[in-house]
Amino acid sequence: MVVRLQNTIRDYAWGSLTAIPELLGVEPDGTPQAEMWMGAHESAPSVLPNGDTLYDVVSDDPAAVLGEETAERFEGRFPFLAKLLAAGQPLSIQAHPSRDQAIDGYERDEAAGIPRDAADRNYKDAWPKPEILIALGPFDALVGFRPLDRTIALLEALAPTGFGELTDRLRDGKLREAFTEFMSADRDAIRPLVGALGEAVVQYVGDAFELERETLSKLCADFPDDPGVLAALLLNRVRLERFDAVYLPAGNVHAYLHGLGFEVMANSDNVLRGGLTHKHIDVPELVSVVDFEPLEDPVLTADDEGIYETGCPYFAIQRVDLDGSERTVDGVGPRIICCVAGTIDAAGKESSVTLSTGQSAFAAGPEGPCILRGSGTAFVVSAR
Repeated sequence: MVVRLQNTIRDYAWGSLTAIPELLGVEPDGTPQAEMWMGAHESAPSVLPNGDTLYDVVSDDPAAVLGEETAERFEGRFPFLAKLLAAGQPLSIQAHPSRDQAIDGYERDEAAGIPRDAADRNYKDAWPKPEILIALGPFDALVGFRPLDRTIALLEALAPTGFGELTDRLRDGKLREAFTEFMSADRDAIRPLVGALGEAVVQYVGDAFELERETLSKLCADFPDDPGVLAALLLNRVRLERFDAVYLPAGNVHAYLHGLGFEVMANSDNVLRGGLTHKHIDVPELVSVVDFEPLEDPVLTADDEGIYETGCPYFAIQRVDLDGSERTVDGVGPRIICCVAGTIDAAGKESSVTLSTGQSAFAAGPEGPCILRGSGTAFVVSAR
C-alpha cells in the first residue's frame, strides 16, 4: 500500500510561529509549531486513512508492514522517525546515546520506577537516536566540538575576562575536563562568566568569527546564567544552505539554533540535555555518552543521485528532484515519502497518492519500488 499520512505537530516552546504553516500553505494559529512527526513512534504516531495509527498497525503485524527481513532485524519496531523541524529559538545543548547506552539507561530508569512520561526521565525507550538534519532554507546550528586550535584562536581573539584557565586547558588537550566543568557549574558561578563573554563579544572589532559572535551575543543575552552558553564556545557554528545537511551519530553534542529542516533519526525520543533549556538536565549522564573527538567539517551534501550517505544502520535517505519527469525509487522495508516543494505523485503496485508541499505518504515494506512523478522535491526515507 501507498497511503497519505496524517501527522501530529508538536508545539514545543522553541518552535517557529510561521515556518511549518508557511510550508503547508495554511494560516499560522499563533502557537509555536516545532516538529511534525512522520512515523510510528508511540508518542505521536502518524494516522492512516482508515483511522488506524501506524504504530498500532506495525504492532499488530510487523512483517506485513515492515517486510519480513526488516521486522526481524529491528525486532518488530519501525526503524526510523522523520520530522519537519522548525526552530524559532535555540534548542537545548544535547546528545543522544548509542544502542548499548540506550539499553543500559532504559533498564536503569525502569528499575528505578521512573514513569516513562516523567519529565526527569532520561531514557524514554531502549533505542539510540542517530539523526540527520537537512536544511530547507538557511539553517543555523552548533554541531560537534570544534578543533581545539580554532577554539583557542576564538578565545584569544575575544579575550573574555576569566577564561584564561579554559584556554590553558584546551592547549593541554583537556576538552572533556573543560566541558564537564562548564556543564557542572552552578548558576552563580556561570553568571559572571557569561557576562564577561557578552562584553567581550560586543567589544571585539575584528573581522573573523562572524557567525560565532552573532550566536554568542544572542545566547549571552537570552541565557545569562546558563552553562550551555559556555558550551557553545566549544562547538562548531555552522550555517547550512538549502539541502545542506549535518549527520549526528551517537555522542555528538549539538544544538539547533534557527531554521526549517527535514530530520530523520532512529525511532527514538532519547535526549540528554546540558543547557539552553528549562527541561530536565542530567550532566553526568550527558557526559557519559558524549564523544569528545573534535569534528573538522560537520556539513554533509548529497551525491549525484541525491543520496545522503551517513552509514547509519537505521535509515537511508534520498532527495528526489522532479521537473515534470518520473523517477523509480527502490527501498528496503518501509518508506516514508515527504514532499517539501511542488506537487509529487507517489505510486505503488496498486495505489497512489498526490502529495502537495508538506504532505507525506507511507509505503509498506512488501510494496516494492515506488514511482514518483510531478514537479517538485521529495525526500524518500527507507530502512537501511
